[in-house]
Amino acid sequence: MRSKQLHLITAVLTCLVFIGCGKTVETYTSSPLSEYVPLQPGKYITYQLDSTVFTNFGSVTVVKSFQEKHVVDSKFTDATGRDSYRIFRFTRDTAGTQSWISAGTYVITPTEKTVEVIENNLRFVKLVLPIAQDYTWKGNRYLPDEPFSSLYSFNNDMGMVDWDYTYSSVQGNLTVKGKPYSDVLTVDGIDDVFNANESNASVVNPAVIAYVNHQQDVYAKGIGLIYQEFIMWEYQPPNGVNGVGAKVGFGVRRSIIDHN
Repeated sequence: MRSKQLHLITAVLTCLVFIGCGKTVETYTSSPLSEYVPLQPGKYITYQLDSTVFTNFGSVTVVKSFQEKHVVDSKFTDATGRDSYRIFRFTRDTAGTQSWISAGTYVITPTEKTVEVIENNLRFVKLVLPIAQDYTWKGNRYLPDEPFSSLYSFNNDMGMVDWDYTYSSVQGNLTVKGKPYSDVLTVDGIDDVFNANESNASVVNPAVIAYVNHQQDVYAKGIGLIYQEFIMWEYQPPNGVNGVGAKVGFGVRRSIIDHN
C-alpha cells in the first residue's frame, strides 16, 4: 500500500512540473525591449507628422503636415521611484527650412518587462515581454474612463481600457519614405471602422453615423519607433443643429525621416 502511495505522489508531482498532465510549459526567448526603444540621452528620431483635424464645426477635414523631432533627455526617477526618460518634442515646416519649435514633452518608462509611455497624464503600455508572434496584452489598462473626454466630445474612447495590443509581426520588413528597414516589430491595436474610409477620413453614407478607431506602432531594432498611426474620430449626420454633418476627433500618422 505504501508503495502505491509513493507512486501516486510521484505521478502528481510530475503533473505539477508540467502544469497539468498532458500539458507542457511554453517558454519564450526574445530580444530585450531596450533594443526596440533605445533611450540613450541625445538620441533623436525625426518624423514626417501628418495630423488630421476637423474645422468649421467638424464639416471640413484638414491634414496638416510637419517635421517632428523626438529627442531623449537625461534619465530621472519618477514619483514611484522608477527610472524614466523625458522626451522633448519639436516641430518645423515639412521642407525643414524653419527653426525647430518646442512642442511639448512626454515620458518613457522602461521596466523589466514593459515599456510605458506617459503623456498628458495618460499611461500606455506600449511593449511587453515576451516578444512573440500574436502575443496580446491590455496596453490601455491604466487609462481612466473616457480618457479624451476633456478634448473631444465623442464616444470613441469608451472602453479603451479593454483594447488589445498584439504583436502582429516580430521579424518583419518595412519601407518608410522609400527607405527599407529590417528586424521590424509591429504592434497592432484596435482596428474598428464603421461606415467610413479609414485612409482618407471620408464617410461612405453621410446620412448614417460613422467612426474610426485605428492604432498601430512599428519599431525597428536598434532605432526605435519608425511608423505610427493613431486615428480616432466620429461622424454625426446632419441634424437640426448641424445641417451638413460633422466629425470630431483626430488622426496622427508618423513616418521616420532620419535618426542618429
